[in-house]
Amino acid sequence: MNFIGNLIWIICGGLFSAIGWWLAGILWCITIIGIPFGMQFFKIARLSLFPFGARIVKITC
Repeated sequence: MNFIGNLIWIICGGLFSAIGWWLAGILWCITIIGIPFGMQFFKIARLSLFPFGARIVKITC
């Protein structure tokens, strides 16, 4: 079911969302201050590409 959900999600706009987050990550990684934000944008892009079946784990320091 995760595969079918992800496939429908990609067809209905998930791909465009992931590309947008990926481009935002590239733009933010241009500056040294923006690198941490850019890396998080890449993680969001991966999550927006395949949201079904993904696990989000909170890590506390």
